[in-house]
Amino acid sequence: MADEIKNSKFQVRLPLLVAAAMAFGMLIGANSFKPTDSKNAASISKAYLKFRDILSYIDRDYVDSVNTDDLSDYAISKMLEKLDPHTAYIPAAEMQLANSYLEGDFDGIGVEFNIFQDTIYVIAPISGGPSESAGLQAGDRILKVNGENVAGINISNQGVFEKLRGPKGTKVTLTIQRKEAKKPLTYTITRNKIPTTSVDVSYMIDATTGYIKINRFSANTFDEFKSALVDLRKKGMKQMVLDLRDNPGGYMDRATKIADEFLSGNKRIVYTDGKGDKYDSETYSQHRGDFEHGALVVMINEGSASASEILAGALQDNDRALIVGRRSFGKGLVQMPIPLNDGSELRLTISRYFTPSGRSIQKSYKNGLEDYESDIMKRAQHGEIFNPDSIHFDDSLKYKTRRGRIVYGGGGIMPDVFVAPDTSENSHYLTELYSKNVIREFALNYYRDNRKSFKKMPLAEFQRSFTVTDKMLKDFVKEAEQAKIPYVEKDFKRSKNLIVNNIKASIARSVYGPVGFFPIFHEKDPELQEALKRFPDAELLNKGQVQGLGVKQ
Repeated sequence: MADEIKNSKFQVRLPLLVAAAMAFGMLIGANSFKPTDSKNAASISKAYLKFRDILSYIDRDYVDSVNTDDLSDYAISKMLEKLDPHTAYIPAAEMQLANSYLEGDFDGIGVEFNIFQDTIYVIAPISGGPSESAGLQAGDRILKVNGENVAGINISNQGVFEKLRGPKGTKVTLTIQRKEAKKPLTYTITRNKIPTTSVDVSYMIDATTGYIKINRFSANTFDEFKSALVDLRKKGMKQMVLDLRDNPGGYMDRATKIADEFLSGNKRIVYTDGKGDKYDSETYSQHRGDFEHGALVVMINEGSASASEILAGALQDNDRALIVGRRSFGKGLVQMPIPLNDGSELRLTISRYFTPSGRSIQKSYKNGLEDYESDIMKRAQHGEIFNPDSIHFDDSLKYKTRRGRIVYGGGGIMPDVFVAPDTSENSHYLTELYSKNVIREFALNYYRDNRKSFKKMPLAEFQRSFTVTDKMLKDFVKEAEQAKIPYVEKDFKRSKNLIVNNIKASIARSVYGPVGFFPIFHEKDPELQEALKRFPDAELLNKGQVQGLGVKQ
C-alpha cells in the first residue's frame, strides 16, 4: 500500500496521533469519565457559557450561513494546541481511519495496492482473502469500482479505502485491466474479514541469527511476534535482531508483553506519572519468556516512537539488548481516549512514560507545535543524523542502567551504537525513480511476463541464481524515460547497485511475498549490516559484562 495520504491536516499527522492514541485507553474506563469537582469549577462554567453564547450569536446573527459544527471542531482543535503535541480531538468522520490503523483486521476485498501514475495497481491479493479467491492477480490495474471511474482522478489512499472496504457480506464490482487481456475484465467480489499484520517479516539471516521486523503495535502484534519467535527458535536461532525502525508505536501493553519475552525475573519495564496518582502505574516482567537469554540487538531510528521507545528503553535499561541506530522520536506522553456524544473523540494526555532508570522519553515541546513537528528536520540540519558528536548531553540527564552503564534522557532513546544513514549511492535519479514508483512497477511487469519461470523456483535458488541482466536494465531505463525521468549516466552509475538490488527484491516480493523481499533488500541495508557486526557486544551484555558498553559511535 502506498504511504502517501493526501487528505486533511489531521491525516497528514495521523501516524503520530495514532501511535499515541490507544496506548493507555484499554486500561481506563473512558466511557465513565466525568470532570471532577475542583476549585476551577466556576471558571470552567464561565468559559463554557462564553463559548456557548458566542456560537449562538454567530449562528443567529452572522451575515453569512455557517456550519457551527465545523466552527466548534476548529475551536476545539486550536484550544488543544495550547496543551501538548499529542492531545488531540478527532472528528467523528475521521474516527474510522484513526482506529483502523490499530485494529487487528478489517472488512474488505483483501488486496495490497499501490498508486502508480494515478492508477491503482494490485501489488498482491492477500492470501486466503476474497480477491485471491475471485482471481485478481499481481499487476492488475483497477479502472472502475461499482462502475465509477477511479483511474486518472488523483485518487488517494483514503479514497481507495473508502471504495474497497465495507461491511462483511457486501459486494463490490471491479473493472480490471490485465496486461495480456485485450478487454477489461469484471469481477464481483464479496467483502470479508481481512487479517492485517504488524510483523512485516521474520526469517533466519544465517544458521543462528534470527530477524523480526515490527511495523507497529496493533491488536494482534504480540500473537504475531510470539509465533515468529517460536518458529525462529525451532529453526536454531541463538541470537536475534529486532527491527523497530520507523515503528510509530500503538498499544503499550503489546510492547510490554514483548519486553517480557526477553526479560527474566521481576524487572521493571515502564512506569507512568501523572497529576496526582490516579493514572500512575508500573509494569514489570512476570512471565517466563521464549528468549530470555541469547544475544539481542534492537534497531531504532528517528521514526521509532511511543511503544517502540518503551520497548527499546526497557531492554536498554535492563542491559538486555544492545540498541543500534539513531536517536528515536521522543514521544513519551500517555493519552486517554474519551468518546464524545457525537461519535468524535478527545485523546487527552494524562501522564508521562518513564524508562526503568527514570528517563523521560518525551522530547521538549516548549517552543510550540511547529517547532516540535520540525524536530527531525532540525536534527539533520545540525548534523545529528550523520554524526553523533553533534549531540550534546546534559549531565543532569545522565542515568544508569541496571548494571551501571551510562545512558541519557532528554527525549527519545539514544542508541548504544550510532549508525548514520549511508547516502553514498543516492542520486537525484534514484529519488525520482522512488517517487514515481518506477522500480516497483517494472518489477511487477517483469514478474507478470515471466510468471511461469518462477512457479517452481525455490526462494533459495532465486536468491542464489537470479540476476538482473543488462537487457533488463536497458528496458528499465526506457520505462523510466516513459515516466518522464531522463537518463543521467553519472547518477545511474552511482545508484546502479541499489537499483539492481531493489529490482531483484521487488520481483522476489511478487513471487514469494515479504519473506522473499526483505532478505534480498537487506543485502544493501548498511544499518542492518552494521547491526550484525555488533553481536560480540550484544553477547557481552547477555553474559552480564557491561564495561565499556556505554553510548558510542
